[in-house]
Amino acid sequence: MRRLAPTILVVAAVATVALLAGVGRPESARGEVATPDTVTTIGHGVVTVVPDEATVSAGVHTQAASASDALDQNARLMNAVIAALKAAGGDDLQTQQVSLVPQTNEESAVTGYAADNSVSAKTKVASAGALVDAAVKAGANTVGGPSLSVSDSDARYRDALAKAVEDARLKAQALAQAGGFGVGPVSSVTESAPEGGPIAFGALAGKRDASTPIEPGTQNVTADVTVTFRIR
Repeated sequence: MRRLAPTILVVAAVATVALLAGVGRPESARGEVATPDTVTTIGHGVVTVVPDEATVSAGVHTQAASASDALDQNARLMNAVIAALKAAGGDDLQTQQVSLVPQTNEESAVTGYAADNSVSAKTKVASAGALVDAAVKAGANTVGGPSLSVSDSDARYRDALAKAVEDARLKAQALAQAGGFGVGPVSSVTESAPEGGPIAFGALAGKRDASTPIEPGTQNVTADVTVTFRIR
């Protein structure tokens, strides 16, 4: 009997370790919960719209021998430009820049001063050309834009998001057909950061005999999402 004692002790030790392992990992007794199988795709949605708003900037550049004269001339012309923009239907006027810079010669001596002031105004695309013309006739000698945008861009972006999710589902269904499984409900959706902005056109400057033409063209509102579907 004494020869069997070591064997009994070893069996008892193994049983004790197994029991403690079960206490340390209770899921071993219940069984681990399996993560549902999923498939993840990236969806892209596009909504094509016609811009209906335009933002233009108009400014005045003046030069004079003294700083006060440069600013006075600039202020007089700029007040006329602002009044012309408002009369032509410009909304949301906002000053873009005001500056006064000394002019120097080759010997770095101050020869005069240059003053600049510019303001932006928003209007309907159909009125953008008239807005530019009105500003130039009032004395603006620098014109920028127009920058074209969509007034209901948030709603159009939501439409693009819906299309992106549908595109992701179609891609998942194509994978399901090839892989021999079914596509279940959505498990998660992640929106990618939207890109892009208003369409900007080259700067315009100088007086024109004909009215300045502005063509709206089209603009794409895009959205991208990453969608995870459960596999059935």
